Amino acid sequence: MYSSSIFKGNLDDFSDKEAQISPIGVFDSGVGGLTVLRQLYKQLPNESIIYFGDTAHLPYGIRSQAEILQYVREILNWMQQQRVKMVIMACNTSSALALENVRQEFNFPILGVVLPGAKAAVEHGKRIGVIATPATAKSNAYRQAMMEIQPDIQVWQVSCPEFVPLIEQNRIHDPYTTEVARAYLEPLLKQEIDTLIYGCTHYPLLAPVLRSLLPAHVKLVDPAVHVVTACTQELDLLSIRNNHLPMPTRFAVSGCPQQFAQSGLHWLGYTPLVEQVYLTDATVS
Repeated sequence: MYSSSIFKGNLDDFSDKEAQISPIGVFDSGVGGLTVLRQLYKQLPNESIIYFGDTAHLPYGIRSQAEILQYVREILNWMQQQRVKMVIMACNTSSALALENVRQEFNFPILGVVLPGAKAAVEHGKRIGVIATPATAKSNAYRQAMMEIQPDIQVWQVSCPEFVPLIEQNRIHDPYTTEVARAYLEPLLKQEIDTLIYGCTHYPLLAPVLRSLLPAHVKLVDPAVHVVTACTQELDLLSIRNNHLPMPTRFAVSGCPQQFAQSGLHWLGYTPLVEQVYLTDATVS
């Protein structure tokens, strides 16, 4: 299930220069993927980026696999129309439930966050906790990936359905959020975990809350960091890393542009210009 080969397609319809300067597509259900975007800014500052937030269907974590697959195909079709050279699924639920299917359907590299996060986790600990959306936890994607890499580790998963809505509502510092986090972490702390994976790209935004509730020795693993490292390696392997100046990041959402822009100000430090895209016919307003 977890192939070491990221890309089996081709980029023959791109010229060499176009393949270098074309943007990387990044998508998530909402603002969570901004954690991946920030890592792209840090690790690959020359790359142009198109960010898509499927906010009309938020949260993904309570959706069925069929629904997730439909949404992902629509987003990737739109990304293909934008002439992206690569796509990062900055969404654990999509990575767990749709990645293997859509990799066979599109002729550009598609990276998910689960395998890079799992690889990093097993390098850090033996007793690993995973906090995730209900769909990701149910899929067992992280457990399976880690067991394939290191069969003797122990893994515990907790479904955290309230986290994404609280983050999207910018309620991170609300006392209620701390109490919710305390309840989610309790069964993992009873197992004396030494490592905790953010099983959703929204969750690093909760770092101050989680860190206050965890013992100091527990290592936090952010798959966003490691998927961008994998992205860098793949760009170099395909010789399509951009050496020119990047274009400004383009932001698009399927829901309310104003709401996303307001959240973007908080997490990016600037107010992004956000388009609304209707994926069924891929038109922009």
